[in-house]
Amino acid sequence: MSEEIVRIEREGDIGVICLVKPPVNAIGVALRTAVHDALTALLNDSAIKGILLFGEGKFFSAGADIKDFARASEKPTLPDVLKKVNNSPKPVVAALHGIAFGGALELALAAHLRVGIDGLRVALPEVKLGLLPGAGGTQRLTRLTGIAAAIPIICNGREVSATEAMELGIVSRLEAGAARDAGLRAVRDVLNGTLKASATDDLVVMPEPEVINAAREKFKNGLNAPLRALDAIEASRLPIDEGLAKERALFMELMHDPQREGLVHAFFAERATSKIPEQGAVKRDVRHIGIVGGGTMGVGIATAFLLAGFSVTLIEMQADRVAAAQDAIEKNLAGALKRAKLNKESHAKALSALTCEAKLAELSKVDLVIEAIFEDMEAKTGLFKQLDEICKPKTVLATNTSYLDINQIAAATNRPKDVIGLHFFSPAHIMRLLEVVVADETAPEVVATCFELAKSMRKIPVRAGVCDGFIGNRILMQYRKVSEYLLLDGAEFDQIDNALQNFGFAMGPFAVGDLAGLDIARATRDRKAATRPPEERYCRVADLICDQGWFGRKTSQGYYRYEEGKPLGVNPGAQKIVDAERIAARIDTRNFSDSEIAERCLTAMMMEACKILEEGVALRPVDIDAVELFGYGFPRHRGGPMHMADQIGLKTVLSRIETYAKEDSFFWQVPKILREMIARKQSFSDLNEMTLKGCHT
Repeated sequence: MSEEIVRIEREGDIGVICLVKPPVNAIGVALRTAVHDALTALLNDSAIKGILLFGEGKFFSAGADIKDFARASEKPTLPDVLKKVNNSPKPVVAALHGIAFGGALELALAAHLRVGIDGLRVALPEVKLGLLPGAGGTQRLTRLTGIAAAIPIICNGREVSATEAMELGIVSRLEAGAARDAGLRAVRDVLNGTLKASATDDLVVMPEPEVINAAREKFKNGLNAPLRALDAIEASRLPIDEGLAKERALFMELMHDPQREGLVHAFFAERATSKIPEQGAVKRDVRHIGIVGGGTMGVGIATAFLLAGFSVTLIEMQADRVAAAQDAIEKNLAGALKRAKLNKESHAKALSALTCEAKLAELSKVDLVIEAIFEDMEAKTGLFKQLDEICKPKTVLATNTSYLDINQIAAATNRPKDVIGLHFFSPAHIMRLLEVVVADETAPEVVATCFELAKSMRKIPVRAGVCDGFIGNRILMQYRKVSEYLLLDGAEFDQIDNALQNFGFAMGPFAVGDLAGLDIARATRDRKAATRPPEERYCRVADLICDQGWFGRKTSQGYYRYEEGKPLGVNPGAQKIVDAERIAARIDTRNFSDSEIAERCLTAMMMEACKILEEGVALRPVDIDAVELFGYGFPRHRGGPMHMADQIGLKTVLSRIETYAKEDSFFWQVPKILREMIARKQSFSDLNEMTLKGCHT
């Protein structure tokens, strides 16, 4: 195994350890063992005076193999290997190119000198997985950079460019060319005395108590890893062995933290969604995108494709609004340039790739067209009839609808196999989730093509079937309903929002409603009013608030009042409406604790998610988690509703639903799949494994 993933070379009196574990030289048990063995061999070779460590391929190394985290204590541990590197009597130089993340950077920090190649990026992103660097990263980086510079790199997982790495002292040289050549030059210079190399462990950290205290206040956000990482950084002022021991103890503490499990689940969820039954289909060549609708969604979608290097023709059928749409897109691109998402050359290219027109005929040559007009079935089917006539054969016809029946839209064309849903989330050029909604007759090649497009745009695509609201909005509807029931039964607007914020959501459901615009949700309710079951408990509060012309932030009042966009507390008028509705319904209100509020809202989400699985709308539980995590603000460290259901136990979820059903047996209904899984002693994790095996990798 060692010979396969690490190669030992000799260049005169220099020994070279080359990492050769494609595709990214991930540091797992096998690789760290191989490095340990190679180092031992070179240290025992009297002809070798200096040692170079570098990686073959695009990267030095992308870091630790996450699948090996559970084997962190196996010998030799990564701290063991790094201590051997640091204590080497022969100078060790690490030549870094591409990326050096996590354990890879920790390995380099243990060397006596580091050389960087132009374009290098380094990072310690462990905090994003609920951990901290556990192999000396908090101790050795802080010794090189000082406490203030180390905190954002370690506690936020911030990436550092090659230039900044040089400024901070992480690398001592920055060169162009091949990492191996640059590394060999550095080792020779160390051996001939023209370049100084020393053990990082011998450096001393200066105290910065004010910086530490300020950081503690900043990281009081319910996440454990940043605070534990800060404890480890503070320990860097101890003698190195004491600091390393403290860091390792904190690392092992976090290894058993449920937050870590949630963050790791989120990490894998992001990657699992691309495994679909259609992925083996031949993809269509898509280079030119057409978009119909110059509103917020159309502008955002156009921006997303331009950022990814596509040509875009946007059609705004109201001629007087074409210029405004183009101006909005150009402002988005200017913002991307300012944030370094584009350089000057790619910015100019994106601008030249954009055309804004008023006539649908301009879409005759596009490879894919996305409809982004208002949510009205008649308007959408009418538009698709026109697109069917205008667009060339094999053009993918996509709708950005949030709720409507895509089978009905496809039926308006003579090419239903070419029709698909591409549900972007606003702002479309920033939000990463993309629901790919597959209609009954959508061709596999169209599905595969859209997943490839999502990859090009760095989106997270999730395959969904057709139903009202698909995956995300369908769960959102139930989440909102249970929030409204809690409101009627005695909880208050701000209490409900605060309880869910404390759980980890950025905003509660009522604050989100005000931000999105209460008239938007009202339109959906009105559309469904005729088919609303008479048994359903219906909360009229939002409708009555809208009747007053209060639509949220844009009208300065909704559930809350606002002044210049800043919330001023609960809207007294909205509270009067709630009070009147409670009296009219003769509700005997009661008090709810924050935990009760969160439990009911989460159970409603889990219940609906089970029904979505049962109906085959989602391929697997992890896809539902991905939708909630990357499109609806579900707290990442919680892992998603399906992951949480596994954590608390499916029997507990069942018990909660049955208990709540005593109050409202129409809303609270136990999904059949939940009972079946409990009987089979299955978890949602089990279902993920079973369904992922059914898709080709």
